[in-house]
Amino acid sequence: MWETFAMSNLPDRLHTGVPQYLEERFAARAAGMQASEIRSLFAVASRPEIVSLAGGMPNLSALPMEMMASVVHNLIATNGAEALQYGSGQGHPKLREQICEVMALEGIQANPDDVIVTTGSQQALDLISRIFIDPGDVVLVEAPSYVGALGTFHQYEAQVVHVALDDQGLIPEALRQAITSVRATGRKIKFLYLIPNYQNPTGVLLPADRRTEILDICRTEQIFIVEDNPYGLLGFDRPSPNAMRAEDSENVIYLGSFSKTIAAGLRVGWTLVPPSLKEKLVIASEASILCPSNFTQLTISSYLADQPWRDQITSFCELYKVRRDAMLESLEQYFPASATWTKPGGGFYVWVNLPPEIDTKVMVPKAIVAKVAYVPGTAFYADGFGTWAMRLSYCHPTPERIREGVKALGGVIKQEIARRSSGFEIIE
Repeated sequence: MWETFAMSNLPDRLHTGVPQYLEERFAARAAGMQASEIRSLFAVASRPEIVSLAGGMPNLSALPMEMMASVVHNLIATNGAEALQYGSGQGHPKLREQICEVMALEGIQANPDDVIVTTGSQQALDLISRIFIDPGDVVLVEAPSYVGALGTFHQYEAQVVHVALDDQGLIPEALRQAITSVRATGRKIKFLYLIPNYQNPTGVLLPADRRTEILDICRTEQIFIVEDNPYGLLGFDRPSPNAMRAEDSENVIYLGSFSKTIAAGLRVGWTLVPPSLKEKLVIASEASILCPSNFTQLTISSYLADQPWRDQITSFCELYKVRRDAMLESLEQYFPASATWTKPGGGFYVWVNLPPEIDTKVMVPKAIVAKVAYVPGTAFYADGFGTWAMRLSYCHPTPERIREGVKALGGVIKQEIARRSSGFEIIE
């Protein structure tokens, strides 16, 4: 019953097989292209009656639309010929200078010539994977990790090896053990990918001492670090520690984005790379998109030049903190005592662990019937792990909707625990 409901509510294209004669025409790497569990949920979770705690969509209610309209109007009126033309493959020089000013807030001293503007930081992940990964190479990632990164690494036929984290982020000793274990099999480790600030999906923050230790390990082992940092300025109670790139300019590839601090729809991100890597990444970017959009770049640039963007980030932090508090209070009130969860100091997400007998992927359709959506933990592992966990996002719904959704979800979980304890389905 539940599986039938779930499949009937997902788009046909997600569960319609490709004819065999077409499969034979695809490149081998196409076998690695799979729809993420989050995207597969969107068709259902976007229905107005569903409280979506699934997607990580930024909340734009704190962004004054009149101000953004003025920015775009003035850009076209005064510099439309440039904004609507092709641009540099590396990105607009003025925006690259401003990006360096943004990164300085997290201790990074950078040269604009080492910044490459990308179509969101997701494109930067693709470019890095393209120039580093051969089929069978190993990428080390946190356990759990960002689903978009896992999909990219899988597409380039990497072997993802998860490294344990706890409530303070990646565990250095677990990293040492993973490196030793992988190299004992003769496999190549191409880089370590991690999100040190308010990690997606767990929300945990990597402390400064662990950052230094992880940097030391990777320098010694000659392993690049890919530091993905979309949430670093979204701390609620205190600033996050300096970026890892602030401490090491030669072994850290830094990814940034304006999607969480301005607007995701503009699709402007960047990567800050060691000078030795810049040429390869620019060539790869030009081959992929020719050049990033001048229009969206100059929209961001005008906003940074003329608007109080630091105050705007503060407004976003205040908005998300209220929603975070609503979620944590609701979890305490409505979830069973056997559940545990992270208590993030910033960002968008809470990670919930349930009793091991609960399969959160199987439970999704029951939650949809109760009019609430979440992402099951298996989406954030490359190996099907995480069946007992879920990611809850508090960034987009109102506090009232968050409470409503958590209450409904808590009821589903309690019913599932009771059913498994008794061996019978319980109907309320």
